[in-house]
Amino acid sequence: MRIVCVSDTHNCNEEIAVPDGDVLIHSGDATTVGSVEQLRAFNRWFFSLPHKHKIFVAGNHDWLFEKDNELARRLLDPSIIYLQDSSTEIDGLQIYGSPWQPRFFDWAFNLNRGYELAEKWAMIPDDIDILITHGPPYGILDLVPRKGWDENTGCEELRKRVEQIAELSRLKLHVFGHIHCGYGVHEEYGVKFVNASTCDEQYNPTQPPIVVDL
Repeated sequence: MRIVCVSDTHNCNEEIAVPDGDVLIHSGDATTVGSVEQLRAFNRWFFSLPHKHKIFVAGNHDWLFEKDNELARRLLDPSIIYLQDSSTEIDGLQIYGSPWQPRFFDWAFNLNRGYELAEKWAMIPDDIDILITHGPPYGILDLVPRKGWDENTGCEELRKRVEQIAELSRLKLHVFGHIHCGYGVHEEYGVKFVNASTCDEQYNPTQPPIVVDL
């Protein structure tokens, strides 16, 4: 199965060359401010792509999914699978998605590090093949350069849960974004980690979609 991964497209939409595949995964920040108009524009573009299966998980910019989840879901075409602490099955693959992240300024889907996030990650089933979150696990494709030092910005509790699942199950792929400068692929615990951030630090769509064959 060919899986095409994008994230943090921030309404650049038609500027992005998306390769064909069986499943298209978008791991959040489809918009910049999460307005109805921006979500409608994203839906038109995402729906128009030829992939048989399309999955979307909201990000911290996709405000409408936190402020009015019912309305936001209605604005997506029914063929788009929206995951929010929920799962779906495609051709025998169990896929789980969640939008939460460590508190980041005053954006959507913020939770405090530690117990609050651990509660959300505990909801992830053990028997999944693909995990989709908006943000990265701590220490994996999450490095942000600061003046004179670099900072790992991912979630510690998510890292712990991913390690547990990797030991217990058949987890093959973890897709996320959020940290634009963390774009790339990393393999550990037998799991392929993909930071699929499409936009760079200047919010230009310079980082191409990442294709994974499972």
